[in-house]
Amino acid sequence: MSRPVPRRAAVLYAMSATCAAIGVLLWARSRAGTPTLHSTSYGDFLAADAYTPSAWRVWSPAVPEDHLGLYLIAAALVLAVVARLLPGRRG
Repeated sequence: MSRPVPRRAAVLYAMSATCAAIGVLLWARSRAGTPTLHSTSYGDFLAADAYTPSAWRVWSPAVPEDHLGLYLIAAALVLAVVARLLPGRRG
């Protein structure tokens, strides 16, 4: 019978998942660039809506968003490993 996950491990797993999700979104956003339109109706919708890509930066100009995304993914992996090792050390 497996033991329940301690509260600290659950918090670390939640932090890990959050970092990973934000990291992937930032990385994907930096890779996507300007959207390409395959449908004329969708293109017309965007033109009517005056779509412009966001110039808002999430982080310092010294660290590009794709690097920040990769850093957050790495932090998520470290947190997941720590959460995995935490219950084993107490037993």
